[in-house]
Parts: sequence; C-alpha cells; structure tokens
Amino acid sequence: MKKVNKTSRLTIGKLSKETGVNIETIRYYEKIDIMPKPGRSAGGNRLYEEEHVKRLVFIRRSRELGFSLDEIQELLRLVDENTFTCAEIAALAQKHLDDIKAKIKDLKKIEQHMKDMLSQCSKDNTPDCAVIDVLSSKLKT
Repeated sequence: MKKVNKTSRLTIGKLSKETGVNIETIRYYEKIDIMPKPGRSAGGNRLYEEEHVKRLVFIRRSRELGFSLDEIQELLRLVDENTFTCAEIAALAQKHLDDIKAKIKDLKKIEQHMKDMLSQCSKDNTPDCAVIDVLSSKLKT
C-alpha cells in the first residue's frame, strides 16, 4: 500500500484503490458512522485524509479476521475515546477467538453429518436417493 502524504487528499475512488475496500462499502461505513464523514471539495466530492486510510484498513483487516461490525464499532469506540487498555482489547479478541472455535466445532459436526448422509447414498442412476430421504425425514429427538 502506497503511503499517503499528509497533505494529500483522496477521492473515494482513490481511497477504494488504496485500501481494497469497495466504494459502496465505504459509503455504507460512513452511513453507519463506523467511518468519519470526510471533508468535501468545492465541487462536493468527498476528500479523504490519512486518518481515513488508516481507519478503513483497520476495519478491512478486522472484517477479514471475522469481527462483526458491532465488534469493530466497540474496538473503534475504545480507540476513539482513548480509554482502552491492552487487557480490554485482549478480552474482546479472546471472546472473538472463542466464538471462532465454537463455529469450527459446529462446522465439524455439520461435516460429519454430511459425510454420514453421503455414505448412505448409492450414487447410482435410480430415482431413490438416500440424501433426499435423510433431508426429508424428521429429526430424532
């Protein structure tokens, strides 16, 4: 990523290229107040500064790691208010990691169910299909 000169101001298109974030996504982040609204040119175009680049990169990286927008807003609130401690941030990150582990566990269960279901399938050219039968049957309680 090219370093933005402190005096340079970027249009939304250049900000999008610089950060790898879609223009509509940037507008959405502004709408939900996760991104501060930029200044405008005389012609009404949005003009972004280095702080916008840094914040948008932070948001993009957080999304790549699976943080929800609510979680990102909480992290940014702590950063913006300059009231965070490393322990608070670590606690939020640990909770997120615990959520990821729970999702992986659930996905492994789903994977096993799919394997079990497919193992019952004859995979031949008959209209009888064990997969359809399993998907159509009531769950055992």
